Amino acid sequence: MKIFNTLTKKKEKFIPIEKNKISMYVCGQTTYDYCHLGHARKEIVFDTMRRWFIFSGYQVVFVENITDIDDKIIIKASEAKLGIEEFTSKYIRFMHEDFDKLGIMKPDFEPKATSFIKEMIEIISDLINKGYAYKSSNGDIYYSVNKYPGYGKLSGKNIDDLISGERVVINENKKNPLDFVLWKSYKDNEPYWNSPFGKGRPGWHIECSAMAKSILGKTFDIHGGGQDLQFPHHENEIAQSEVNNQCTFANYWVHNGFLKLEDEKMSKSLGNFYTLRDVLGNYDGEVVRYFMLKTHYRSPLNFKFSLLDEAKSELSKFYLIAKNYENEVFSNDTPVNEYVERFKYAMDDDFNTPLAISILFELINQINITNDKSLVKSFLSLCNAISLLNKNPTKFLHNTNTITDKEVESLLEKRNEAKADKNYELADSIRKQLSEKGIILEDNKNGTDWRVI
Repeated sequence: MKIFNTLTKKKEKFIPIEKNKISMYVCGQTTYDYCHLGHARKEIVFDTMRRWFIFSGYQVVFVENITDIDDKIIIKASEAKLGIEEFTSKYIRFMHEDFDKLGIMKPDFEPKATSFIKEMIEIISDLINKGYAYKSSNGDIYYSVNKYPGYGKLSGKNIDDLISGERVVINENKKNPLDFVLWKSYKDNEPYWNSPFGKGRPGWHIECSAMAKSILGKTFDIHGGGQDLQFPHHENEIAQSEVNNQCTFANYWVHNGFLKLEDEKMSKSLGNFYTLRDVLGNYDGEVVRYFMLKTHYRSPLNFKFSLLDEAKSELSKFYLIAKNYENEVFSNDTPVNEYVERFKYAMDDDFNTPLAISILFELINQINITNDKSLVKSFLSLCNAISLLNKNPTKFLHNTNTITDKEVESLLEKRNEAKADKNYELADSIRKQLSEKGIILEDNKNGTDWRVI
């Protein structure tokens, strides 16, 4: 198995710390609003990786944190006139509901930042004692970036270039413009915790270092997240963790690519921002999952509703196979054949889901030609490995608001009678009528199947 490691900028053979066991930490959501499509992509990417590891025989310990305290949460909770916990609990519930619809497995551990304040304070105290952190004039604690020689090794950014660039905001409380906050001193009407350096609350970057160390240990196998987290978040995690632990933080860093909407960067200001709930209100979560798996996880993904419609049509072909063989009883093992081997090779090569899906289409074609039950078993097993075909086939194929199942079946009966009478003009007219309502007919030796575009 090979994985592209962002740290080394190359594809590497994957060797876990413990044989047949994998430890993964993925940066989760900051719970102050509904999840958006970018969150969906990240969840689907790392859920697919996790499932493939399990399918390949690994035991996986999967950790994904929840940020339940930060500036935006404090502001939004205040605007809603709710306490922090009550406010974040609402959006955590919405997040779980959305992710369930995408077929996302629940994490083995889902730690909240507010449950690990003690551990964060311990790391910050250690960094101060080692001379890597300092207390500023306003009471905030900052990490001194210049003290850590490896800063920039993940993102490939040069400290001097960053300082001279416009992206660094000058802050008179910092010794260096790149220094980042570890602890924010108390301000009126904000939640706070007591610490050796005064009342306050943690900065964002320190929470992942504390939670990953507490649950997975000082060094673990894979750290994941969106490409936007490479800098500064993950860069800062490395700097503070490797000084605190005196060892490598994570062996493999994995990042999924950006998501664009209609060829433009997703942005609320541009008016092209969709929450995941917006999309799931009109499309099945598995259609969204399939659509995102069609693009390699490291490549940018362009979202268009027309592409979702195309994905729904393609996924319907998968469900036709499931429907045609839903009464068959298959064992749990996966037959070894050319298609399975090629699928495994694709997934083992840095999770090449586009290639893997193309192999599933080859399987569909062969199944339709040969009716080979062994190939059906392979197909269903491989779909399950990446969490596809989780719905009732009939319900998925017949899910439409424009025409009822009974009306479709009635028109199909009339079409069959027309074909028997060799009235092909009427038969074609009925096909066209159904097509205009989003119903696609597929004639085969067993009769006629229909699905929704």
